[in-house]
Amino acid sequence: MSQDYTPRASNAEIEAQYEEYLMPIWKDLHVPIKRAEDCTVEDFDGNEYLDVFSGISVTNAGHRNEAVVEAAKDQLDEFVHGCSYLHPHQPAAELGEKLAEVTPGDLKKSFFCNSGTEAVEGAVKLARKYTGSKEVLALEMSFHGRTLGSLALTGNKSYKSGMAPTINDVAHAEPPYAYRCSRCDDDECTSGCASSVERVIDTHTADDLAAIIVEPVMGEGGIIVPPTEWMERVQAIAHERDALLIVDEVQSGYGRTGEMWASDHFDIVPDIMAQAKGIANGLPLGAFTAREEIADAFGSGDHLSTFGGNPVACAAALATIEQLQDGLVDSAQEQGQWLTDRLADLEAEYDAVGDVRGLGLMHGVELVDHSETGPNDVAPAPDPKLAKHVGKSLREEGIVMGVGGFYSNVLRFQPPLSIDRDQLDRTVEAIGSALDD
Repeated sequence: MSQDYTPRASNAEIEAQYEEYLMPIWKDLHVPIKRAEDCTVEDFDGNEYLDVFSGISVTNAGHRNEAVVEAAKDQLDEFVHGCSYLHPHQPAAELGEKLAEVTPGDLKKSFFCNSGTEAVEGAVKLARKYTGSKEVLALEMSFHGRTLGSLALTGNKSYKSGMAPTINDVAHAEPPYAYRCSRCDDDECTSGCASSVERVIDTHTADDLAAIIVEPVMGEGGIIVPPTEWMERVQAIAHERDALLIVDEVQSGYGRTGEMWASDHFDIVPDIMAQAKGIANGLPLGAFTAREEIADAFGSGDHLSTFGGNPVACAAALATIEQLQDGLVDSAQEQGQWLTDRLADLEAEYDAVGDVRGLGLMHGVELVDHSETGPNDVAPAPDPKLAKHVGKSLREEGIVMGVGGFYSNVLRFQPPLSIDRDQLDRTVEAIGSALDD
């Protein structure tokens, strides 16, 4: 007998069930979802919302994209599980070949897992195996996952409180956060800011560097976009020390920034790339891809994932990439250019908007309080209370938007790439109305 979940007919019932039976991880439930389509989600009370957050940058091809759903259904009719490393199968093989085609430079061989945090930890494990070194340098304000290994790389104490991460050989350098950087002029971060990376390596490590890991756009940090010169210099610093550059594209990849990868905006080629979120448009899948000589450092038994490379998820990923290449990435670029200009108007109109920044359909709006000076005495104080108010006001107006950033004061545009101009404009107008309150 199949289980029917439909009798639970209200938001209140679902929320009560969460309260009683699920661990209290996230008390601020945004919108209970009964069904979703493209850029719209519907709750159990019949309310519809415009989703401009995509489940934290996951449903890049739109909720329940027809081609992706059909690919998953077709694979379900064949078989559901085969452990791609124990029993090779076609969806994983074809997805591996496709990633070799669409990833930057000479990245070629992939390992499939289930999530972004696994992809990051696997990338670090591979870097250590290849280089023979152990230390990793990450950035302050970064986010790389919540398992103990990736949490050690994450540069935000709010995620670490009471956890004591298990990787000890990690150091952190300053991020290229131009809006709050004391060394930057006119909000322009330069390659000179990368000097902090060299300083931390020289003073906080034991000269045993395996890798530097960076997000080409720092999502949880507040949609922080590094300058091209900074990224180039960091890659050079890694290679000068016989270390690898790991690029975490978990949140910024798969067309999100108007290119297939955020790395494509910079003159760099990562040595290892971690991916997840948008890879299968909502099905659980992660991957890390490396140059052939680096990937071959892994021998038999060095790494494994029971559910990694699930055939249904791999089939969905192949369909997702096809959808992205069939116009959605181009749309993200076009809509992103319009959004950049529209948010600049918002910044000019409201003093509370301290900074707007981003690439493609990955933009942040930083809200500030001019009555106080913020960190480093170079910009107004972050205003997380205002950001929370705006997020709540948007939900009341039928719009789901992420609110985050290191100081919890950044509104995050990360919608499905299929979003249209009117939907984006509606969102910007709603932000203005909330600020007018």
